[in-house]
Amino acid sequence: MINSSICNLAGIKYPIFQGGMAHIADGKLAAAVSNAGGLGIISAMSRDGSYLKEQIDIARNLTDKPFGVNVMLMSPYTDEVAQLIADEKVPVVTTGAGNPSKYMELWNNAGVKVIPVVASSALAKLVERLGACAVIAEGGESGGHIGDLTTMALVPQVADAVKIPVIAAGGIADGRGIAASFMLGAAGVQVGTRFLVAKECGVHQNYKDKILKATDRSTIVTGKRLGHPVRSIKTPFSRNYAKAEYTQIPDDELENLAVGALRLAAVEGDEQKGCFLAGQIAGMVNKEQTAKEIIDEMFQEAETILNGAAKWVK
Repeated sequence: MINSSICNLAGIKYPIFQGGMAHIADGKLAAAVSNAGGLGIISAMSRDGSYLKEQIDIARNLTDKPFGVNVMLMSPYTDEVAQLIADEKVPVVTTGAGNPSKYMELWNNAGVKVIPVVASSALAKLVERLGACAVIAEGGESGGHIGDLTTMALVPQVADAVKIPVIAAGGIADGRGIAASFMLGAAGVQVGTRFLVAKECGVHQNYKDKILKATDRSTIVTGKRLGHPVRSIKTPFSRNYAKAEYTQIPDDELENLAVGALRLAAVEGDEQKGCFLAGQIAGMVNKEQTAKEIIDEMFQEAETILNGAAKWVK
């Protein structure tokens, strides 16, 4: 069985984290992933502490295994959410969309393992100095907010830059992606898009169907003009937004075009106005499974590949 430093660090069977996807990664999904041997993650998204407390309670009622919370640092409720995570002594916190330096001491003092998402070696080195237990190096193949570097380029550079474990993210949907991540220097992986079609995932069925029907050319990146690019499935919304970026529309109006679009996709399944975030590997996801089936299958594939790797070296 594949085991790494991430398993011991997070107290999990398999070195795999579920991505903290807004409007999708709730307490129920997180518990299912944790029960399956990975680390389930609850998304705090842009909600207040009462929402997060509710989801933490749901997860704790469904699992006795470790789980984590993802904090989107652009949220107006970040201070409140950060304190709640410390008070609740959530085992692991991951962070995205910013620099978590402001909250590192609070979490470290509370015994919370801090594992930030990074898109550069510079940020990885900074959070290591501040006490991060590991980092998630997320390439631009992933869904949602993305950086410039690809996973293959980013992961080895981050692994060379820091002494703490590195978790690879972006473009990973099967055992081949896991095996490749280890070869790049990672000690584990984070997976988002494939868990969208987990049977325990409460996202709208229209969202799942778009993932299941996707091909290798089904995603688009928008938001570059505003400095925070996002990868999603090509839909009427995303195509119209991409066109608007090349017009004279003011930045604030362009920003407002996307307000609420993810919720319309994830909660209401609106195929016209919704923004269906997904990674480039959506075309490799072609069946609904339980979280346990997903994780077991991925690691069985990875183990077979790694055990047979000697055939490529003479």
